[in-house]
Amino acid sequence: MRNVALFGASGSIGRQTLDVVRRLGHRLVAISVHNNTEALAQIYREFKPKYVVITGKAKPPEGPKVLYGREGLVEVAKSDDVDTLVIATNGIVGVFPTIEALKEGKRVALANKETLVSFGPFVREVMPMGELIPVDSEHSSAFQLLQNLHRDEIKKLILTASGGPFRTWSKEDIAKAKPEDALRHPTWRMGRKITVDSATLMNKGLEVIEAHFLFDLPADRIDVRIHPQSAIHAMILLKDNSLKMHVSRPDMRIPIQYALTYPQREEIDVPPYDLGTFTLEMPDMERFPALALAYESLNRGGTYPTVLNAANEVAVFAFLDGKIPFYGITNIVRHIMEENPFSHETTFEGFLEADSWARRRARQLIEKEQIIP
Repeated sequence: MRNVALFGASGSIGRQTLDVVRRLGHRLVAISVHNNTEALAQIYREFKPKYVVITGKAKPPEGPKVLYGREGLVEVAKSDDVDTLVIATNGIVGVFPTIEALKEGKRVALANKETLVSFGPFVREVMPMGELIPVDSEHSSAFQLLQNLHRDEIKKLILTASGGPFRTWSKEDIAKAKPEDALRHPTWRMGRKITVDSATLMNKGLEVIEAHFLFDLPADRIDVRIHPQSAIHAMILLKDNSLKMHVSRPDMRIPIQYALTYPQREEIDVPPYDLGTFTLEMPDMERFPALALAYESLNRGGTYPTVLNAANEVAVFAFLDGKIPFYGITNIVRHIMEENPFSHETTFEGFLEADSWARRRARQLIEKEQIIP
């Protein structure tokens, strides 16, 4: 039985993690929520965690030890009561408990993209001290495929993407897309921000960056294929040109459970995938320039992935609020990458400053309407 801290308990990954914890019989020692008081109360009534961390304005329940903000997440990460953390928070706050838990030799089941995208070099430094197991379906699949393989056997890691709601749309039609169009994901039910990222293919670009830091592979050995069935989550092209692939139904409980039970596997109430026709297509980076920008940021290195991620987050919410058009998202990201004044920064504090600057600059561009539609 594992003693689990679940950060981001009220979100999509958090709710599915609760289902897995419930079925496996693990002990939920700590949770964090941001503003969702109702979800917090329900989770506490069922699981009675020892610690509750509030990172926003949620009202705490009576009974547990209540902690607040980044400091609360870090305190729980260091606690002897916890041996496994599931990091499913939004934003860069996830990096702080991740690093501290790894330093303590604990298992981190990571479902927070910003941790590796924005602070990958610093997470890599402490990864050997603990266990970092990815929860994202593509990275979980890659993690499993890469076991017992030598690096010199690998030609390519191939991550798949559903293609999102605009896979068959023309560039002209995509340019006129509304938020409600972008939120109609054909496969996954996720939060609004990540759903828009899937529509732009920025989500897949962020996953390419994550894969680089997780698996120590250069950008030119990480490819993307569009796979609308969302059954193949990752593939490995080996040096003899044979392929290994990992196939399952698109259900996040599978990678969540594996991250908690690794190296063992357990039964799960998800039926096996009914093998049929698989479609694989090359991504169109003219219609979906976000993917090209992500590769560019990874090739530039340093703080470029950091500012890419920060600018994208601000731009996505501006699109959802109707302030900018769909392609305004990537235009803002491109502009901020070109301006990046932190390109030579190498310290953790400098990466934090780059993140803050990119967010401020993106808001300035949006407020002044200094973007090309």
